[in-house]
Amino acid sequence: MPGFVVKAERDQLVKDRVAAFGEKVTAITQEADLVCIHVKKEAVHELLKTLRDELGFAFLTTCCGMHFPGEAQEFGMVYHLHNMRAGHRIRIKCRTTANDLEYPTATDLWPTANWMEREAWDFFGIKFKGHPNLKRILNMEDFPAFPMRKDYPLEDPTRQDKDDRFFGR
Repeated sequence: MPGFVVKAERDQLVKDRVAAFGEKVTAITQEADLVCIHVKKEAVHELLKTLRDELGFAFLTTCCGMHFPGEAQEFGMVYHLHNMRAGHRIRIKCRTTANDLEYPTATDLWPTANWMEREAWDFFGIKFKGHPNLKRILNMEDFPAFPMRKDYPLEDPTRQDKDDRFFGR
């Protein structure tokens, strides 16, 4: 089809454009059929804007948190972008420490990031600087924990109504 870039050419275009970010990009990998760009947190917003404005990745498919307990940078965000015209997708990953759980918001680039960032806050405790309404979206406002973190207990240890004899324990 005219105007469409084949996958190999698209991947090279992305790699060439991302090269301008220098050391802010820590890795470019191929994960299954997706090019995955690993970027430092201070450059993630600029990279997302560049991919949207210059390479046509105008659709934010996913924006969600990650938790890897025990690693130096145990928290992160992953973004999936889609170029709807060309049918291309790309993944952006960005990691941070537990002491620095704040990312720049992407709501100025994609309004749909609003709910996705609220979900990342609600489930992982990741804050977004500049977010217009960062509050819990699915859990109660006074919920004391972040249930998608891998150190969150699977069962409520305070339950009094559960008799383990009925569960084979």
